Amino acid sequence: MNLSQIGELSLLEQIRKKFEKKSRNILVGIGDDSAVLKPINNNLLVTTDMMVEGIHFNLGFTTTYQLGFKLVSINVSDIYGMGGTPLYILLNIAVNKNTDVKFINNFFDGVKDALDLYKTILIGGDFSSTDRGMALSATVIGYVKKHIPRSGANVGDRIYVTGNLGDSACGLELLKKVNNSIPLLQTSRKKQRASRLRYLRLKSSKDGLSRNTVDPLLRRHLMPKARDPKKFSLYATSMIDISDGLLIDLSRICNESKVGARIYTEKIPISPELIKAACCLAISPMDLALSGGEDYELLFTAPARKNIKAIHIGEITKSERVIVDASGREKPFTAEGYQHFRNHK
Repeated sequence: MNLSQIGELSLLEQIRKKFEKKSRNILVGIGDDSAVLKPINNNLLVTTDMMVEGIHFNLGFTTTYQLGFKLVSINVSDIYGMGGTPLYILLNIAVNKNTDVKFINNFFDGVKDALDLYKTILIGGDFSSTDRGMALSATVIGYVKKHIPRSGANVGDRIYVTGNLGDSACGLELLKKVNNSIPLLQTSRKKQRASRLRYLRLKSSKDGLSRNTVDPLLRRHLMPKARDPKKFSLYATSMIDISDGLLIDLSRICNESKVGARIYTEKIPISPELIKAACCLAISPMDLALSGGEDYELLFTAPARKNIKAIHIGEITKSERVIVDASGREKPFTAEGYQHFRNHK
C-alpha cells in the first residue's frame, strides 16, 4: 500500500499514536496548528538541518530506518555542540505519493529509536508530496544555562576532540563500492532489528574486509550518534560539532574567535578499522580524518590547566594555522571539508 492510498490524515494518525508521549511541559503536541509549550527557566536553543536525496543521502546506500535515526542525530548534535540538552523536535518530510507506507513506517521507527536515545519528544511537523527526490528537515529545541559559542577560543587553549575521525567518510567510500543498502544490527528498548551484513570484497583486496572491520565504519556513517558534552561543558571555551570535516570546522572556530591553531597528526585519533579499510581503498586515512566530515564528534577548546577527558590534538595560537607531522615539520592548513555550493570531486 502506498501513501496515495491511505492519505495524509491516516498517516498522521498513525504517527501520532506511535509518538504519543506525555510531558507536563507540552500543553498541546502533535495534531494541532501549533505545539504549545510551557516556558522554561533556561536559555532556549533552536537548530534546524536539512537532508536532501542525492546531496546528503542515497537511498541505494541507506535504509529508511537508518535515515530516520541519522536525521535526529545530526540535529541533536548541533544542540550538543552549544553545550545544551535537546527537548523537542519537529520534522518536515517531502516524499513521492507513490512511496510504500512501509518505507515511511521504517523511517519513523528509526526516528523513534533515536528520540528515545536522546530523551527528546516529537511535537509536530509537516508532510508534502514531491515529484522529485525525498527531502527532510528537522528542527530541534533545547536548553542551556550557559551556551558555548564558536567565538570563545583563547590563545593557549588546548584543542580537543571526543573520538575517532574519518570513520564516517570511509564508511561512505565502502558503500559506494557495494552500491547497495546494508542494514545494520539495531537495538532498542522494546525490540531488536537485525539483518545480515554481507562480507565485503573490494577490487584492491583479495581477502576482503571482515565484518568486524566494516561494520563500525558503516555504522558511523549510516547511524551516527551525537556526543553529549556534559563531562567537559563547564570548561569548554568554544565548541562545534564536526559535520563537514576537522579542518573546516576548526577553521570556523578560528575565524569566529580571531585566533590560529596548531594541530599534530600524531595526536589525531584514527581507528584501526579505518586504517585497514583505507588501505584496501587506496585512500589516505589521515586525509579522511582531516577532511572527511560527518563524524559528529565534538571539537572544542579549553584552558590547558583543566583535566579534560577528551583527546588533545593541538593548541590555539595567535594567528598561524598549521599542521605538524610526525617528523616535526609544519605546514599551513586551509578550510578543507564539505561546503554547499562548491564543486566536490
